[in-house]
Amino acid sequence: MDYASLPVKDIERYARNVQPGAWFVDSEKPLSTLLGSCVAVCLFDPVLKIGGINHFMLPDMGRSKYGDVDSLLSGNFAMEALLNALLVKGAKKVRLQAKAFGGGTIIDTDGGSLSIGMRNANFAKEWLARESIPLHSSDFLGPWSRKIVFLPFSGEAFCKRLVTNMANAEVIAREERAYAETLLHKPKTIDKKIELF
Repeated sequence: MDYASLPVKDIERYARNVQPGAWFVDSEKPLSTLLGSCVAVCLFDPVLKIGGINHFMLPDMGRSKYGDVDSLLSGNFAMEALLNALLVKGAKKVRLQAKAFGGGTIIDTDGGSLSIGMRNANFAKEWLARESIPLHSSDFLGPWSRKIVFLPFSGEAFCKRLVTNMANAEVIAREERAYAETLLHKPKTIDKKIELF
């Protein structure tokens, strides 16, 4: 299917949704995500025509007794995982280009959402600069949530700012709270005997 010829609204219907704490690489199908204070970074190799997107809420997690879980859900890990997934597919770091979005203030409470958004935006810019990956475009901060649609085969990214009303703010906040909870609690393991044969 020639996604590039479709209106963005139609492209969005075919896009694979990337949830908080996840990343995905593709060379054919569009990718999308919905952001509040989270940030999404899109990386693209223009020669190989492959790209990927991630979605993270916190730049880095301190080491705790849940260190493995913490690292899996941090921005540091999300950026490294996305980069490595592209390299495994044959992308070259020197060719990568970036676009990044998010860090919005969707609920005006005690300023916590703003500081999380700012920390995420600053982290993304610093990480890309440190890795010498040029940031070709970005849309950070502000009182908006954002819908991102990324075409990993062309590097095009579409960002729709959404005026945050209480209804969609609550949906995004609930999703981000659920993600934040996973950062604080190690998943419960089921105590079952494993029989080897």
